[in-house]
Amino acid sequence: MPQNLAPWHIGTAMADATITATADAYLSPGRFIDSDHPAVQAFAQRTTAGAATVQERAVRLYFAVRDEILYDPYFVGEAERFYRASDCLAAGRGFCIPKAALLAAAARVLGIPARVGYADVRNHLSTRKLTELLGSDLFVWHGYTELHLETRWVKVTPAFNLTLCNRFGVRPLDFDGAQDALLHPYDQEGRRHMEYIAERGDFTDVPFDAIVAGFRSTYPRWLDLVAQGPKDDFAAEATIES
Repeated sequence: MPQNLAPWHIGTAMADATITATADAYLSPGRFIDSDHPAVQAFAQRTTAGAATVQERAVRLYFAVRDEILYDPYFVGEAERFYRASDCLAAGRGFCIPKAALLAAAARVLGIPARVGYADVRNHLSTRKLTELLGSDLFVWHGYTELHLETRWVKVTPAFNLTLCNRFGVRPLDFDGAQDALLHPYDQEGRRHMEYIAERGDFTDVPFDAIVAGFRSTYPRWLDLVAQGPKDDFAAEATIES
């Protein structure tokens, strides 16, 4: 069972000796964090051209993934392409898991150790249509990225693009290259936004089989609908309901 999140867990530091011993795992291409893909490599280099420091490169990558890749919870399925970094980049859209994988992959291209983490969250600002389709406002296997900067792991969530945040009335999540950037607990009007319920741990690559099994058992209607092809516009739903 996932453990409850505690405030001390967010941004836990990692000893230099540990990151040195496992650096290869966090820098090497993976099945889904495919940092060896030419398009991912070009994206990373283009995005960070002229950046003077590692932190500046990490910040630029974060904002590029956040805003250039549209958040789309209907662009999902049981095929591997919905979870792989290079496919997310090619599509220009994806939900939290492939966007987190893309940020991790781009970071590895630049020599920044990166991994992906997951938690179960309650999203109080999901649209009514999506909540009804899922049958819950609990989102299992919510994905984020962890970047090793300076001497610690920093957690960042590049899921919600700026235009979507504006439609929802949610403050966009910024990242300064030093502090964790997880989803805000409240929106601009003080309403509950995102609540972390339980953690699932961090991984060197996307745990595809476990995630799909979790989605299939928890949200069968969601996967059945999206398997028929995208028919819904999440951004439009947010605009109508806001």
